[in-house]
Amino acid sequence: MSTLSAKRRVLGVAVAGLGVGAQHARAYAATGRCDVRYLYDVDSAKSRELSERLGTGRAAERFEQLLEDPEVDVVSIASYDDAHVGQVIAALRAGKSVFVEKPLCRSMAELETIQRTWEAHGCRPLASNLVLRAAPLYQRLRARIEAGELGSLYAFDGEYLYGRLSKITDGWRKDVPDYSVMQGGGVHLVDLMLWLTGQRPVAVTARGNRICTAGSAFRYHDYVAAAYEFPSGLIGRITANFGCVHPHQHVVRVFGTAATFLYDDAGARLHTNRDSSVPSTRLAEAALPESKGDLIPAFVRAVAQGEDLRVQTQQEFDVMRVTLAADEALAAGQRVTIS
Repeated sequence: MSTLSAKRRVLGVAVAGLGVGAQHARAYAATGRCDVRYLYDVDSAKSRELSERLGTGRAAERFEQLLEDPEVDVVSIASYDDAHVGQVIAALRAGKSVFVEKPLCRSMAELETIQRTWEAHGCRPLASNLVLRAAPLYQRLRARIEAGELGSLYAFDGEYLYGRLSKITDGWRKDVPDYSVMQGGGVHLVDLMLWLTGQRPVAVTARGNRICTAGSAFRYHDYVAAAYEFPSGLIGRITANFGCVHPHQHVVRVFGTAATFLYDDAGARLHTNRDSSVPSTRLAEAALPESKGDLIPAFVRAVAQGEDLRVQTQQEFDVMRVTLAADEALAAGQRVTIS
């Protein structure tokens, strides 16, 4: 952290990528602990327009400007997926704390490079915006699981129903080489699977297809299903379904020996009895965070107070390793061991 920021207890922040990044910028500004110094996008008009709307942050012409300013403590990255690795590594080398949209990176080799760079430059706070864990419903569910209310967990199902077909057939995703729907959407459910169960899988198999996008400019799998094996015997099933005829939605089912949790478009329920005459308990907590910036206040607080986030960052690496293993299994057509 810069001397000036330390004295003022204010963090200098720069945001790169101003689609979802616009929500990042608003979240930083709303904390009252941040000076949003730069806004950067490859479309410079976006930078200028957001700067004018927010009344804060200078429009940067180059990503490197964000790194050259010693008063920038945090770089928040929401650029296109294939730009993440280069920008994350550059920010870490410049001594910045980093908050990055999912996916953190796009291959095991990129992940290893990021981890080595992070370790070589002081293990500064590094977090990915896996924002479903900020939803009140899943925070409460995690507490229920930890309290033993579901008993021993034996199955976790997570489905990411994207339902926005034109975004992959017409938007920027079609132009990203080897675009992965597991990295772009399924990663949210992988994160919930690891975070809620407190367990890490050891192997995965995966299959996919591109039936929904056949004949379009999108060249990759639009549907992927992955089955994960855990040491406890737990089985996790994650699907990334980008072509579905369905509104944008996610589905979570957690099966334990004492109770079953369900969340889908019918709402959240908890079953504690196998008798069909006994109704499930309806759960009222919200299944989505209020915004895509909901994890930012806690990140800002941790950076400002100098908290040690190494354990949390290692968990971020685990989420990516587990997600990327599914893509490796898909490409290989066989079971892959997760290191």
